[in-house]
Amino acid sequence: MAEMSTSELGSLQRLIDEQPISRLQWIVFGVCMAMNALDGMDVLVISYAAPLLADAWSIPATALGAVFSAGLVGMTLGAMFIAPYADVIGRRTMILLAIVITGGGVSATAMADSLPMLITLRLISGAGIGAMLASVATLAAEYAPDRRRNLIVGIVLAGYPIGAVLFGLVAAEILPVFGWQSAFVAAGATTLLSLPLVWWLLPESLSFLADARPKRALERCNEILAAMGRVTLPALPPQPTTATRRSVSGLFEPPTRLATVFLWAAFFMCFAGLYFLTSWIPKLASSAGLPLELAIYAGAIFNLGAVFGIATSGVMSQRFGLRYTISGFLGLTGVVMLLFGFATGSAWTLVLFGLIGFLLQGGFVGLYVIAARLYPTVLRTTGVGWAIGAGRTGAIVGPFVGGLLVAAGFGIAANFRWFAIALLLAAVFTLRIRSDQVS
Repeated sequence: MAEMSTSELGSLQRLIDEQPISRLQWIVFGVCMAMNALDGMDVLVISYAAPLLADAWSIPATALGAVFSAGLVGMTLGAMFIAPYADVIGRRTMILLAIVITGGGVSATAMADSLPMLITLRLISGAGIGAMLASVATLAAEYAPDRRRNLIVGIVLAGYPIGAVLFGLVAAEILPVFGWQSAFVAAGATTLLSLPLVWWLLPESLSFLADARPKRALERCNEILAAMGRVTLPALPPQPTTATRRSVSGLFEPPTRLATVFLWAAFFMCFAGLYFLTSWIPKLASSAGLPLELAIYAGAIFNLGAVFGIATSGVMSQRFGLRYTISGFLGLTGVVMLLFGFATGSAWTLVLFGLIGFLLQGGFVGLYVIAARLYPTVLRTTGVGWAIGAGRTGAIVGPFVGGLLVAAGFGIAANFRWFAIALLLAAVFTLRIRSDQVS
């Protein structure tokens, strides 16, 4: 394999951007998508097991809500305080660590014998999930060529709803036969079994090796480049001359200070709207006049729409620009939610749920792509993790506010109107994220 000359040392990213996608890169994207699918499974396993668990332990709804919240809090803490260490120890190492934390926590949940233990284990599992999500989004972005980055990262993140839907089918078969513990055993074991595959298949990020300079960085870079069929390096490329601090405070240094504020605000609004919908869809669909059996399917239709929306927004963002595409998807979500009240009691309600899933998830996942593009390598996982963490406070607020609105007697149209406003604001905030790296 030929070596890259000294004059070409600055073109490491061009080896990814200007050449065809190699087999190794497709493997990276596939593994990252599979990890997101496992995340979707591990997040929703508690939802699938909850009815049987509540009956077995006589858990009141308020206590079950604390169990759900523990997972969300864990995901927030994992994204904000564990994931950033991927900028120090590497993306691959963090993904392996997240598998151990998540798989161990979910597996151990099957042995829980008290509510405090259940809450603690969901907190631990959530921490691993939060660390995983930020790390795989970053790694996929760093291996994707610029011309396809928006689409590839979007498809990788589409693994989350796919995993949730597929495991739902499995859970429906095993839970009635083997009890609530079986869902956690199946999910935890599947996650842990991915560890040797990830160890064997997943390389470290080239950008991380070149910028962070861990031990054997040059040798590891050349091994990866050779596996990709690229020229190798006689020496590592020069490190960036900018002295960006490798900490959260670095996110608020020029030129990303204002972009960080608007990104966090957009994430907050999207998380609030998304978790309001996913938490209340069956109840809202029933209130909208649908029969119970159709109301149950509303969540599946919402997630199915999400898969297609994520792929569509990725394609459109390559052509029309990332900010404009994501803002358009979120703005249209707000408009459709404002119109939702006019469709209550009709078959169009299910169609609108699918359309909302298409638009909202298509725009929401695009914010991950913006975060991965916005920050330099030394801060990339920190930036993605803290954006997710800041947004997840909206995931806690959204369902709570939705519950207050329902309890106060607000109708279906009024509920959707309030969260439509939140998503219209998210569209405006997205347009305000200005950077040379985000079109």
